[in-house]
Amino acid sequence: MDFDLSEEQSLIRDTARRIAGDRVAPLAAMLDRGEGREAFLENLKLLAENGFMGLNVRADYGGTEAGAVSFALSVEEIGAACASTGVTLSVTNMVGEVIQAIGSEEQRRAHLPKLCDGSYPAGAFCLTEAGAGSDPSAMTARAERSGNGWVLNGSKLYISSAEYAGVFIVWAVTDKAAPRGKGISCFLVPAGTPGMTIGRREDKMGQHGSATNEVHFEDCRLPADAMMGTENDGFRIAVSELAGGRIGIASLALGIARAAMAAAKAYVVERQQFGRKIADMQGVQWMIADRETELEAARLLILQAAFLKDAGRPFAKAASMAKLYSTEAAQRATYTALQLFGGAGYLKDNPLERLARDARITTIYEGTSEIQRLIIAREVMREVG
Repeated sequence: MDFDLSEEQSLIRDTARRIAGDRVAPLAAMLDRGEGREAFLENLKLLAENGFMGLNVRADYGGTEAGAVSFALSVEEIGAACASTGVTLSVTNMVGEVIQAIGSEEQRRAHLPKLCDGSYPAGAFCLTEAGAGSDPSAMTARAERSGNGWVLNGSKLYISSAEYAGVFIVWAVTDKAAPRGKGISCFLVPAGTPGMTIGRREDKMGQHGSATNEVHFEDCRLPADAMMGTENDGFRIAVSELAGGRIGIASLALGIARAAMAAAKAYVVERQQFGRKIADMQGVQWMIADRETELEAARLLILQAAFLKDAGRPFAKAASMAKLYSTEAAQRATYTALQLFGGAGYLKDNPLERLARDARITTIYEGTSEIQRLIIAREVMREVG
């Protein structure tokens, strides 16, 4: 098996790394303090102008057509610099892929170029509700026919980028009599649509630069052509498209963990105790060896899932494995790095406490670790059967 990146993939990774170092990383601490909103939006625009908001979108819609491997590499690089920017990159790409996969030609032409060129700062994915998290089939938001269109009512919870997203993909029940999960449809809702309001920004543990809000729909009128895909087939679409998003979150977690371990390795070769560098102590060396091994395993799982997706082969199990392992490894890596810094790692002047907080959510959003285990077990047993 050839693990070398193509020339294009290397160029995309290197460009992402340069932008991350020059523009994204210097803003990370400021965003964590709740500052720098305009500079954050400028960075999103810069990423779009360099082709990073449509990495798997076709060129005739303004995308890069770079594929899932390039997407994974890009999210890792940006995530290593700033998790808030990395998750925005990941979700916006996922929104673009959903529109490309199931949107009509008119929907693609209307929205994909704006996502790809930065006219829309971001895209938003409206699936979760207060009573429908790990089980989205329990959603209660509903869309009812009205004349030649639809009327949407309900609320969505924990929606990334809602404050500045240009377009929202929204799931709602369209057939209340259908079996659970079978009567759900998918709609495309532009920002500013009357009847849609953005709730307050959630006060989160980490990833403060990425806005997370409730989104409310009250008699929100949509035209008939707002629906994407087939009526009452939206739940299947959501489940299938989430698999691609899990590659993104796995890559984000790897980037955060890589940044934490890079800081820790630089620290231990300078810090001295008992008359010698702590990097020379076997206990410290073993901590680093374990974490570095896990991160390399995470990288390989991510690249395998991305490779399968690019090849058009089934990748759901691989994506769940990558997401489960990478995000759990990121928890261990950030806390190991913080431990190696000792008391200094607990101070806000040090990036480790931010990285540890930023990493924590990765085991939760885009499907919890527990849900990933269920998916993996289901796929494994299906193969046995």
